[in-house]
Amino acid sequence: MATQVPVEEGVFSWPSDDPRLLGSRCADCGTVVFPRQHGCPRCTGSDMRDTELGTHGTLWTWTVQAFPPKAPPFIGDADPATFEPYGVGYVELPGEVKVEARLTESDPEKLSVGQEMELRIVPLTTDDEGNEVVTFAFAPVS
Repeated sequence: MATQVPVEEGVFSWPSDDPRLLGSRCADCGTVVFPRQHGCPRCTGSDMRDTELGTHGTLWTWTVQAFPPKAPPFIGDADPATFEPYGVGYVELPGEVKVEARLTESDPEKLSVGQEMELRIVPLTTDDEGNEVVTFAFAPVS
């Protein structure tokens, strides 16, 4: 079996049986950001503390990426003949932050604003060393 590696170190806890997105919380004003940052965008404070974010939220808005984005920076199948559309949305993590993320669902009939979503780690591509590159996404709660 191929080794799984994260798309980017420090974006989510990996490897983990309970993966979490990694954000920052401002010790001065309580603002939560994702991904982690060194300074607060609200109060400009610099006392940012690493925090693991929640794994459940609600779909705030969404769309379907129906054509291959420009590569780079896109990582994945950029060939128009084999590209598979995917959902993209903002998921609001209660009391924390809205996260822009890939969705595991791309069928517009199966997505709706306000829908409950949960964090998943999903395959993205295979790197030059044969590792399975994984990323985070949100899936509709069954």
